[in-house]
Amino acid sequence: MTSAKGSRYPNSDGPEALRTFGLAPETISRFEIYAALLRKWQRTINLVAPSTLDQIWTRHFADSLQVFEAAPDAKLWMDLGSGAGFPGLVIAIRLAEVPGTEIHLVESDQRKCAFLRDVSRETGAPVEIHTERIEALFEHFDEPIEAVTSRALAPLPQLVLYAEKLLEKGAIGVFPQGEKASGQLTDSRLNDRFTLNERPSLVSPGSWLAMVRVKSRP
Repeated sequence: MTSAKGSRYPNSDGPEALRTFGLAPETISRFEIYAALLRKWQRTINLVAPSTLDQIWTRHFADSLQVFEAAPDAKLWMDLGSGAGFPGLVIAIRLAEVPGTEIHLVESDQRKCAFLRDVSRETGAPVEIHTERIEALFEHFDEPIEAVTSRALAPLPQLVLYAEKLLEKGAIGVFPQGEKASGQLTDSRLNDRFTLNERPSLVSPGSWLAMVRVKSRP
């Protein structure tokens, strides 16, 4: 991502932080609604770290949009532990005008789900919200998913275990990782079944995206 000073990382917070994603004006308007609702709900529910509230467009929106950029052909997504909607709800807004889009948001906290419903209603984001734990959802969920993601929910090996049912059926995993996150699946059983590739972050220097796929069968 190129900033005014020549860096690829955004250096200011606001709609201009999303300029290199090529978004339509109506999409930017949806994100403005999202930002306003996040600030409103944050007064009563701890949706994001208070220290990041003034960095909504860079720390949360741009960071989530790069997840979509890693798998731009996917229209059927699942976001595990959605919280305030990053990255799943952001991806849904990005794809709001694309036919056939459906983004599944999985969040066990009912208050956070109420926030997600409010944003989706006001922005027209194509989401289905599952108010339950991940393990309980996968006892009955059997819809097609092309990409699965999650941000700041658990270490990478645990994320792969959460998502293994979807990965085994062909979904790609796109998991944002911080600077100190391990670039390994660590569990030999996971290494035998999945490939891991690193994609540098467009938003945060030193951070990266873990791209996980099931290994091809012999």
